[in-house]
Amino acid sequence: MRGRLRRAVLTAIGGMLALASLAACGPTPVVERFSIAGGGPTGVYYAFGERLAVEVTERLGSQASVDETNGSVDNLLRISEGRALFGFAQSDVAADAVAGEGAFPEPVAVRAVARLYDEYVHVVVRDDSDIADLAELAGRTVSLGATGSGVSFVAGRVLDAAGLDVAAVDDRELGLAESIAALRDGEIEAFFWVGGLPTPGLTELFAQTPARLLSIEPTTVDRVNARHDGVYRLAEFPIGAYGRTEATATMTVPNYLVVAESAPDEVVRDVLRVLFEARSEIAADVPAAALLDRRQAIFTDPVPLHPGAIASYRDARD
Repeated sequence: MRGRLRRAVLTAIGGMLALASLAACGPTPVVERFSIAGGGPTGVYYAFGERLAVEVTERLGSQASVDETNGSVDNLLRISEGRALFGFAQSDVAADAVAGEGAFPEPVAVRAVARLYDEYVHVVVRDDSDIADLAELAGRTVSLGATGSGVSFVAGRVLDAAGLDVAAVDDRELGLAESIAALRDGEIEAFFWVGGLPTPGLTELFAQTPARLLSIEPTTVDRVNARHDGVYRLAEFPIGAYGRTEATATMTVPNYLVVAESAPDEVVRDVLRVLFEARSEIAADVPAAALLDRRQAIFTDPVPLHPGAIASYRDARD
């Protein structure tokens, strides 16, 4: 398998892969390294990417690494600019990327590898806060997520659907780790997060700091969907999530593993094979990985599957 991967990678032009290093293999240079655009260090994207990179390195012999990033928007831009080969992205952000809309002035040349799992929209406040619903975030110091993150993308849509202009809040634009620290220290009153269950940093926060989740009511979710092609689903944080004793209404959005459109088919097929073969090992550290389902992984519309991924799914079916 290692030889097949290396022959495929030879077709990639040097600048295509982030953090690529060229090593001599006879007279022909071989790209031996590539990066996976992850997320913040306390989020699921980074943890998933870190474990996937370990498995790819051990099973394929190609040196894969995970990059700390600001999330979906940042990840898609890194791939388009050749600073990463693979990455994680929310489906709503990826849809804008391939259409050249929203944060993307022109279409981004990315393709989907797999639909992974659904992410939950979290709105976190301290237990002693008087904030009871989304409308009461007006005039408050909050974090809607880091610049270039899928969190800020979704937060803006949720606030708009709740009848609240983003400019009505004092947004500190923090990543997850910084949001958690700021909430603990009383520097912000609430923050948004979009991630799988459980998100490691939030598990620690709820264990150590009295905090709660605000509901995103069904009517708000309906308004978000009416304005954005129905990509979100009404959901609840299950009882027991983060030690909670009652369910809380929210919405979910699928996320995808994506790849550069120009990536060699065989590289994509091999990484996808590792993703499924190592699912149990990855899930031991990243529970969301256990939700990966080959039957659902192909549903990545409106982001087309990479030809290498299509071939892999066909091979598994035959």
